[in-house]
Amino acid sequence: MLTDIFPFTFTLNATAIAGTALWSLALYWGFSPVSEWVMEQLTRWFNFAERSLYTSQEEFERTRRARESQNAFWASIFSIIPFLAIGGLCNWVVEVTLGRSWSISIGVIVAILCGVYELGRRDSRQNN
Repeated sequence: MLTDIFPFTFTLNATAIAGTALWSLALYWGFSPVSEWVMEQLTRWFNFAERSLYTSQEEFERTRRARESQNAFWASIFSIIPFLAIGGLCNWVVEVTLGRSWSISIGVIVAILCGVYELGRRDSRQNN
C-alpha cells in the first residue's frame, strides 16, 4: 500500500522507536521544570503570533479565552519535540555503546528512575 504512494521503501525499526519513546518520556519527567518552561514559551509565542492575525481589538478580546486554551494545548503537544530529539540521541548512544539489545532495557530503567524522581520532587514541593 505504501509502495503505491512512495517510489521508495523504508523500514521502521520498532526497537529504535520504542527506545526513543522511553528515553523521551524519561527526559520529560526528569526535566519537568524545563518542559514546563518550554510549554510556557511556546504558549507565549503562539499567543503573540496569533495576535498579529486580528485587525479588530474587539474580535481579539471576544475570542481570547478559546484561543489561549487552544494555544496551550498545541504548546503542550509541541513541547514534546525537543525531548523526542534528545531521547533519540540518547537511544542511539546506548545502541552504539552497549548494543541494540540493551536500548529498551536501559530506557525502561531510566524512565522508572526519572518517574520516581519526579514523584519525590512533587511530594517535597507539596510538603514545603
